[in-house]
Amino acid sequence: MTLSPRRIARGLAAYALAVPLAVSCLVLGARAFALEASPAKPATARQAAVATPEGAGLEPALASVDAEKIRADIEFVASPELEGRNTPSRGLRIAARYIAARLERLGLEPMGHEGYFFQYPLLVKRYDREASRLSVQGTDELELVFGEDFFLHSTRDLVTHDVTGEVVFCGSGTKEDFEGVELAGRWALCFLDDEVSIARRRKLAERAEAVGIVLAEPPTLGGYVLEKYGKVVEFAERGAVSYPSGEASSERRIYPQILLPAEATRRVFAVARAREQGQDPMTWLPKSGTPLGLTIHEQRSAGGLQTLENVCGLLRGQDPELAKEVILVSAHYDHDGIKNGEIYPGADDNGSGTTGLLALAEALTHYEGLRRSVLFIWVSGEEKGLYGSRAWAQNPLLPEGLRPFCNVNIDMIGRNAPDKLFITPSPAHKHYNGLTRFAESFAPQEGFPVLESADEFYYRSDHKEFAELGIPVAFLFNGVHADYHQPTDTTDKIDTDKIRRVVRIVVRMIDALQVDDPGL
Repeated sequence: MTLSPRRIARGLAAYALAVPLAVSCLVLGARAFALEASPAKPATARQAAVATPEGAGLEPALASVDAEKIRADIEFVASPELEGRNTPSRGLRIAARYIAARLERLGLEPMGHEGYFFQYPLLVKRYDREASRLSVQGTDELELVFGEDFFLHSTRDLVTHDVTGEVVFCGSGTKEDFEGVELAGRWALCFLDDEVSIARRRKLAERAEAVGIVLAEPPTLGGYVLEKYGKVVEFAERGAVSYPSGEASSERRIYPQILLPAEATRRVFAVARAREQGQDPMTWLPKSGTPLGLTIHEQRSAGGLQTLENVCGLLRGQDPELAKEVILVSAHYDHDGIKNGEIYPGADDNGSGTTGLLALAEALTHYEGLRRSVLFIWVSGEEKGLYGSRAWAQNPLLPEGLRPFCNVNIDMIGRNAPDKLFITPSPAHKHYNGLTRFAESFAPQEGFPVLESADEFYYRSDHKEFAELGIPVAFLFNGVHADYHQPTDTTDKIDTDKIRRVVRIVVRMIDALQVDDPGL
């Protein structure tokens, strides 16, 4: 993959705008004095907002959030060269390293298993053409090509196996066709029709101890297999991703089954030793139970466990006790990759949250006197099932003595009306908390008069997994639009000033969380 000079230049320009972390002990002392003089009751949003002496923490952080810096980042993250950042993909790995390089430049502490990379396994099933083959040996040898000469029934058939056996014809695959046929250690080949379901044929073949089943379109027909199962090819090569559920999940046994279109069936019949010389393979119909004089060897390679990455950087607080409480701020950096040859760039979903979180990390390096620690988490696998956030929540990686305090999650914050923003949990939600109250208080200052409810999305983004830690969460979201999960979710439609203002809300929320008891 070649990155265009313009994309590289914009990306490098964003790096050049980052500045290192500054720490001021004098400001910390001033803040401590102010806190000692404050009331003992939990702080309201207004009280928390002025907890930092003016100009020492909040204002420099707010001023550093810049729409042009955000645009430079999003032009890279959602560029065609990153090919939609599918989980897993090369584009996703490039995006992760772009984020990690920024965190290193900002001076954030690496908080992963390897530097900034928090690693976790996913079960990735993908048809590997280079390591797979299907050959048919008869009067001649045929090499059948996946997606042209044979197909899989579904992505459930993405398994790794190596199966060899002779082939026996079993008619249309009815119960009568299987009766009395010696199939142990052999392949059963059946003609496809509407008389028997594929599942029924498979069960009959398994009971007869056949090593697998070949479902063949009769050579006189054509089109059914390609029409019905052709789409499986793209899905099989794109890959199916799932979360490991145990030791056995790295591989599961699926009964071997192959589908042959009509032309491939004709070619297979043409090399069958059982066919008498001169018989037309287009019209030859052996009796059920006839060994065809063929041997099929299928070697199928379909992946297994693969290591994925979240990107994590820590900004430590300076209070001896409050620094142990870690504010998690998160965004997912993956999207849908390539489908049917088209790139799904995911500029809003979630290039906007990804770059907004970069802007937030830079802003907080300008915030002098941070008391609580902040962990920035860019998670992968969100589009596949919140996998990256689940992996972190199940095995949090923090320095000894530090613990999660709350989570603010941003996902899709760069589209729709400039004054529209949604949040969950809303006041109507059972998990309504102080984070939402802070956001509601600060939103009007950034041009959002009212935060509308996004409660229908409470279980659909990464905050849901962080809530499993037993901490308050809040999710900021601009709502869906016509380009949601479409190739048209492109950077030219992004409102980077809106991203800037949402980030400033989060800066204000983090500022509000610096008092002893923010009342969450």
